[in-house]
Amino acid sequence: MPATKNAIASCIHKQAMKLMGNRFEITVVSPDAEWANDRIAAAVAEIKRIEQLLTTYDENSETNQVNRAAGISPVKVSEETFQLIKRSIRISDITQGAFDITYGSIDKRLWNFDQTMTRLPDAKTAKKMVRLINYRNILLDEKEHTVYLKEKGMRIGFGGIGKGYAAEKAKQLLKESGVESGIVNASGDLAAWGVQPDGKPWTVGIVNPNFANKIFSVLEVTDMAVATSGNYEKFTMINGVKYSHTINPRTGLPVQGIKSVTIITPNAEIADAMATPVTIMGIRTGLDMINQLKNIEAIIIDDNDKIYTSGNLHFA
Repeated sequence: MPATKNAIASCIHKQAMKLMGNRFEITVVSPDAEWANDRIAAAVAEIKRIEQLLTTYDENSETNQVNRAAGISPVKVSEETFQLIKRSIRISDITQGAFDITYGSIDKRLWNFDQTMTRLPDAKTAKKMVRLINYRNILLDEKEHTVYLKEKGMRIGFGGIGKGYAAEKAKQLLKESGVESGIVNASGDLAAWGVQPDGKPWTVGIVNPNFANKIFSVLEVTDMAVATSGNYEKFTMINGVKYSHTINPRTGLPVQGIKSVTIITPNAEIADAMATPVTIMGIRTGLDMINQLKNIEAIIIDDNDKIYTSGNLHFA
């Protein structure tokens, strides 16, 4: 890419803030600081709009309206929410239910992941607690644009896809407003496009799962999204064993054997949504699935620090 006068004068402008309960950092490359900050402000407004749409902390959100009517009646929702739920169901099909937005149905008493947790629930109790997790019981009416949760007590939540969706929408807004290079980093789930002011690709660090404040390798990316799910983010220690906050929706028990999964794909929503199900599916099944999909790659680190990669990714 030849250096232009504009490119030489450009520099990085970034802002960090708490959105959707997570740390977001938005980066824009531009020679004009005021213009860049205006674009960042617009991206922040877009993320706040999405948060209001999807949150479970606001009684009036569409998510809570659907949840309150579970087992009672269908709820009409916006086109945006309807399509996000529809895509989520498609991802559930692809991942054989390892991704499931009805995970919100799990009884929070089962897992609290704090220092008061001293033992695992027994397998029978755990299985009973997850009985309402079943994406097939989300009934969509295309004509009426309604969502109906078939079983009373069911709940949907977008914790497994919401950050990535917000990052993707913010990226789209920034690109449409003229931002040729930038990053939307949603607490480690990020979308990067264009190049740095010096014309080089963006560099993204892969977190070392043994030391969350360190990286074990760096990727060079442009027009790409990267998301990582790891057991270093939230966990509990019981009798010297680390148990991740990632729960298998079939058993109700935490996933073991994998320390982290990193997904690399052009779309931030897909990257966010696929990291956790690969962890749940396990190394062999997870990689088999990734290898059958287009434009998506994965890096897996197991409990013994062995690195596995998908077929088209050559990773040293």
